[in-house]
Amino acid sequence: MPHTPSRRLLVTLALAAPLLGACVPALIVGGAAGTAISYHDRRSTGTQADDETAEWKGRNRLPPGLGERANINFTAFNRRLLVSGEVPDEASREAVGRLAAGIEGIQQVHNELRIAPPASLGSRGDDVFISSKVKARLLDTNQVASNHVKPVTEAGVLFLMGIVSEREARAAIAIGRTTAGVRKVVNLFEVLPDDDIRRLDAARLGGR
Repeated sequence: MPHTPSRRLLVTLALAAPLLGACVPALIVGGAAGTAISYHDRRSTGTQADDETAEWKGRNRLPPGLGERANINFTAFNRRLLVSGEVPDEASREAVGRLAAGIEGIQQVHNELRIAPPASLGSRGDDVFISSKVKARLLDTNQVASNHVKPVTEAGVLFLMGIVSEREARAAIAIGRTTAGVRKVVNLFEVLPDDDIRRLDAARLGGR
């Protein structure tokens, strides 16, 4: 008889899944962990699916010839797309930006690509670890729910995405700035008035 996953395992999966990008989409669409993530997200389930699709389209529409000369990551949240990583020149940066802007359903693009050699695997691993530390610290605070914040780290620069109130944004930024390894915090939050946040939460949680 299969064992029921422990709460600690579910929390670990919930923290790890958003940080591993395309490696684990099947993990988060079904089962107890996936249900919890979707249920407490302020985006509709349709928007969540559209964001996942936008990320996939970005990765699969990269200009030919970049190959190993670039490290390009696409992160979508509520139809806003962050493009981060490294490209060899300004022409490549602009080309990827145009590609991102042309993805169906995307309303805003944050082109944060740097002109630099591709980050090493070690550096990328450090960035994933920083993002996981931010998620863990968010989980420990009662000021902002970790499910409402999507952290992405590139070369020690922490990008914060999500749908939050002004108070929640300040709390998350403070956590990011005091997390070891973070060189800079870039605020990409969609900040809504408190009344709008309460309406979103009530709608997503069935009024509870």
